[in-house]
Amino acid sequence: MTETRNVDVCIVGAGPVGGTLACRLGAAGISTAIIDRAALPPMEHPDFDGRAYAIAAGPRRVLEQAGLWDRLPFRPGPILDIRVTDGKLGRPASKLFLHFDSRDIATTNDPAEPGGAFGWMVEARSLRVAINARLHDLSAVSVIAPATARVERRAEGALVHVAGGPVLACRLVVAAEGRASPLRSQAGIPVTRLPYGQNGIVFAIAHERPHFGAALEHFLPAGPFAQLPMAPTASAEHVSAIVWTEQEAMAARIMALDEATFIREAARRLGDHLGAIRLLGRRWSYPLSAMIAHRYYDTRLALVGDAAHGVHPIAGQGLNLGFRDISFLGDLIVAALERGEDPGAEALLRRYQAERRPDNMLMLAATDALDRLFSNDFPPLRLARDLGIAAVHRIPPLKRAFMAQAMGALMA
Repeated sequence: MTETRNVDVCIVGAGPVGGTLACRLGAAGISTAIIDRAALPPMEHPDFDGRAYAIAAGPRRVLEQAGLWDRLPFRPGPILDIRVTDGKLGRPASKLFLHFDSRDIATTNDPAEPGGAFGWMVEARSLRVAINARLHDLSAVSVIAPATARVERRAEGALVHVAGGPVLACRLVVAAEGRASPLRSQAGIPVTRLPYGQNGIVFAIAHERPHFGAALEHFLPAGPFAQLPMAPTASAEHVSAIVWTEQEAMAARIMALDEATFIREAARRLGDHLGAIRLLGRRWSYPLSAMIAHRYYDTRLALVGDAAHGVHPIAGQGLNLGFRDISFLGDLIVAALERGEDPGAEALLRRYQAERRPDNMLMLAATDALDRLFSNDFPPLRLARDLGIAAVHRIPPLKRAFMAQAMGALMA
């Protein structure tokens, strides 16, 4: 006979958001199962592959609660300054710019501490290694991978039928499988999508001069070009992550370039302030779009991260929104179980949606507007946005509000 196991929560999807939520709940002693199609150890990349995450100061809290921050095997790089510029390819940036200095509103002088930086650049492999190790260390967490599962949800509870494995009886199923979430589709939850016709090209560079913790967001007619400061790696002292937005056809041509030509094109957009650059690891390309689910819950089901929403990477907030989802949902689940209440009750899920969906919709609208405002070369609009950048730079209260948002200080 098929074994039946009882758990409080079952999470489907062991990516950064689902894996962190499992660690958060397991650290609180909540019985949790996490299922993924891929085996977790092979998902660790022993070599740096060029990918990194920008973790804002606010969402860092959930990584600490989950016991992950101190387990990161590679040191995060703090983002201490952000410079926003506008320009055209092959020409100097506009003299009108916006500069944010985290020290202007920092609550600590230590950039390694929350409140001491806008955020931190964390290698993708570093977070993956930490999550995998933590999941297997927590006695309250059952890791079931590689595996597929069929989910039955009823008012009284949910049954998760693992192919070739046990049946998990739980009170809440969390969908963390990404933008193509099968559980979201199964629940009949519609989504609104906004295509951009752009691709994001992601890679890392070693450079001759130090970045001093400064990030650059340079707006070009095809889309933003971002340089984000990273900590040293084993092969380079001065390292930055690059997120380069291009129209789809141009992105395909750029990805097909040989490495030397590819780096020359990157240098044309970056400028020479970091000196000579070279490629570290691989280069990656992803189609860009925005998406928002019309509901964040159904009977015994909650959507988190990319299963619930997706935004343009222009502000580097996609993963941070997912961490905010699980920070709030995790707190609700922990509090409910401490009171002896049902973690999958509709009232709890309705409260989760009421808190998170408006915040995510606001970020989607803001990033969509920014991309449409800056990804063009219409002269009157270019002048207006340059003047807007300069105005924010020169109005201290407005500038402080932007910096507080960038640091995640508005997160509860």
